[in-house]
Amino acid sequence: MTHFVASPADGAAWITGASSGIGRALALELAAAGWTVVATARSADALDALVREAEGRAGRVVAMPGDVTDASAMAALAARIEADVAPVALLVANAGIYLPQDGLAGSADAYSRTIDVNLKGTVNVLLPVIAAMTARRKGQIAVVASVAGYSGLPTSAAYGATKAGLINMTESLKFDLDRAGIRIQLVSPGFVDTPATADNPFPMPHLMQVDDAARAIAEGLKGKAFEIAFPRAFVRQLKFLRLLPYRLYFPLVARATGWARKPL
Repeated sequence: MTHFVASPADGAAWITGASSGIGRALALELAAAGWTVVATARSADALDALVREAEGRAGRVVAMPGDVTDASAMAALAARIEADVAPVALLVANAGIYLPQDGLAGSADAYSRTIDVNLKGTVNVLLPVIAAMTARRKGQIAVVASVAGYSGLPTSAAYGATKAGLINMTESLKFDLDRAGIRIQLVSPGFVDTPATADNPFPMPHLMQVDDAARAIAEGLKGKAFEIAFPRAFVRQLKFLRLLPYRLYFPLVARATGWARKPL
């Protein structure tokens, strides 16, 4: 097991999905802590605005637009960061989308897009960074999943499936990455007040503000825990629920979310 904690002196922090939500807030948080943050997302305009907002902080943000679903583009971008900015000391694989699904009227395109961005997109970023860190025998990686990956929830058939996949993948990678001196962590946020959650048709207990979520991640990156999960009370509730037999789990969740009263 490795407890390596990357610092700004070790190189750059690369954050994907940095144009909005948690990724954007975390980029600003790390820049304030002195990091050179490479921010990646599809929107060049949003990244340029992020660069301007980070001005005056101890560190800086460098905008490098890109689409995580393009494997060759991500490999090229990783090489460009290493050559033109600094070695990637910290990767936060955060890019993701949430497309709610009605189980009775699902969209094949929405499932496909969610898998392409959340799961395959994360792999496209991880592989070139793991190769570079392996050569240096050190590095730190954080994969942003979700508490929605713990067990099935209404509207999350696509999103939750990818986040469950990320949880399993991160756990699996840890065995080999530990041996190479690369620290990998799992980030499991609860409900965070972002555009992705704005239209959720059910109660969102323990809803966090995005800046609070970014601070929780930044603190977790400096700690020793494998999983950075928050808010703690909500995480405990969901981890308890997944231990229940299905005959109890489904009615409890259906009642808590209002799905027991949802018209067909």
